[in-house]
Amino acid sequence: MKKVLKLNSISPKADHIFAEGYEYSDKAVNPEGIILRSFAMQDYAVGDNLLGIARAGAGVNNIPVPAMTQKGIVVFNTPGANANAVKELVICALLLASRKIVGGINWVQSLQGQTDVAKLVEKGKNQFVGGEIYEKTLGVLGLGAIGAKVANAASALGMNVLGNDPFLSVENAWMLSRKIKNSKNRDELISNSDYITIHIPLMPDTKNMINKDTIAKMKDGVVIINCSRGELVNNDDIIEAVKSGKVSRYVTDFPCEQILGIDNIIAIPHLGASTPEAEDNCAVMAAEQLADYLENGNIVNSVNFPTVAAPRTAPHRITIAHKNIPNVIATATKQLGDNGININNMVSASRGEIAYMIIDTDTEISSAVIDNLKSNSDIIRIRVI
Repeated sequence: MKKVLKLNSISPKADHIFAEGYEYSDKAVNPEGIILRSFAMQDYAVGDNLLGIARAGAGVNNIPVPAMTQKGIVVFNTPGANANAVKELVICALLLASRKIVGGINWVQSLQGQTDVAKLVEKGKNQFVGGEIYEKTLGVLGLGAIGAKVANAASALGMNVLGNDPFLSVENAWMLSRKIKNSKNRDELISNSDYITIHIPLMPDTKNMINKDTIAKMKDGVVIINCSRGELVNNDDIIEAVKSGKVSRYVTDFPCEQILGIDNIIAIPHLGASTPEAEDNCAVMAAEQLADYLENGNIVNSVNFPTVAAPRTAPHRITIAHKNIPNVIATATKQLGDNGININNMVSASRGEIAYMIIDTDTEISSAVIDNLKSNSDIIRIRVI
C-alpha cells in the first residue's frame, strides 16, 4: 500500500484518487508522496521513501526544489488549475483601480448613525469619480494560462490589449483572441499601456522587474496590477511612484507591512486562488499527477524534471532518473541487453542537468540487474514499477 501525506488541508475532491491502494492522510509516516498547498518545506526532513511532492497550486516557493532534485524527488505543480479564479480577480482589480470603489465603500460605512444618508451620499459621491476601462489599453506581461485568460476577458470588455511573452507556448497562442496585439518587447508594452498586469513567474531575473527604471518608461497615471508574486515589484519604488502620481493606482494580491496605509495602493489579502472551484481543481490535478507518477512513473507538470509519459506497452517497467550527460542511456540499455532483457518501448527526455527515462520490458528485471544499474554514480534513482 502506497502512502501519501497531506501537509495541508486538501479538497475532498481528491480523496477518490487515493481511495484504493493508498494510505492517504495527514498522519502517513515515511510516505512515497506528499501533497500540500502552502506548507513551508524548507526545514522539513524527508524520508528516503519519498518519490514525489505535489503542490496544489502554481508557485513552489515553499518547496526547496534544488534539494529535492538532488534526491531524485519529482516536484509537481498545477499550472492553469486556478487560472479562472485569478483572471476574475484581475478583472475585479481593473475596476477597483478605475472607479475608486474601495474608498467609496469605506466612506459610506463612515456615515453610519447619521441622518439622511441618501442625501449625504448624493452630495459627497463626486469625490469618488473614476474612469472606465472601455477602450483603454491593457498590457499583459506573461501570456501563460492566467495571462491568456486575462487578455481575452479584457478584450471582451472592450479594452485594447497588448501582450508580451517571449516563451509563449503554442497551446496558449491558440487560446488568444485575434484581437490581442503582440508587443515586440517588454519596453514597448509598458510604454503604451494605461493598465499593466503582471503574470510572470518569480525567478532571480524577474525579481523587482517593476522598479524605478521600468516605471519611468510608463505613461503618467498608469495602473499596475500584481496578482502574480509580490517580489516582482520593488516596494520602495512603487511607493515613491504612487506618491508622486506617476502610478495612479497599484493593486496587489500580496500585502506586506510596507505598503499598508498608503493612498492609492489597494492591497488584497492573497485571494487569487481562494475559491472553492480553484481549490478543487488544484487538488484533483495535483493528486492525479502524483498518483500517475507513483503508479506508472509518468511525469507531467513537474518544475524540476522533464515531461516524460507513456502508456504501458509491456508487463514490466523501470524508470531511471540520471544526470544529463553522455552514455548513461547507452550504458543502461546495454546492461539490460547483456542480461537478456528485451526493451519493448523506451522514452526519455532531459531538463537542465536532469534526465529521465521510462523503459518497458517484456521480461522481469532481476534485483541483481537493478543493483548493477544502481552502481552507476550518474544514476540518481531507479524504480521498478
